[in-house]
Amino acid sequence: MPRRELLLLTLFGGCWIGSMAHGAAGFPFAGALPLDLYALDGLAAAAGWLCGNLYVNRRRATGRRGALLLVYLVGPTGPLYLLFTLASSQIRQLAPLAPLWAFAIFALFFLVPVSFRRPARR
Repeated sequence: MPRRELLLLTLFGGCWIGSMAHGAAGFPFAGALPLDLYALDGLAAAAGWLCGNLYVNRRRATGRRGALLLVYLVGPTGPLYLLFTLASSQIRQLAPLAPLWAFAIFALFFLVPVSFRRPARR
């Protein structure tokens, strides 16, 4: 796996570990980030579109799929979950399924560039 993907995997893995540790500790930094759900969904859409395009570009360059799919589909949702855990406890209680909704938005926007076919060469 190239350096870029290893760096991204490390960054995203750190966000996943941070969000799990933050949740396991009882959310000690709750409310540290003034985040509303519209911003979370907007970030999920933008990140999904960007990661989908990067995945298509890297897949065409290397020809691999499996490991790249892990890096570009599952990994970038770690920062989204970390942002959700840093939101206020009121937002987390009112919308407990918001991280799943953010993942669905991310996956939808990720799959748009992936679903396009490569133009035929003449």
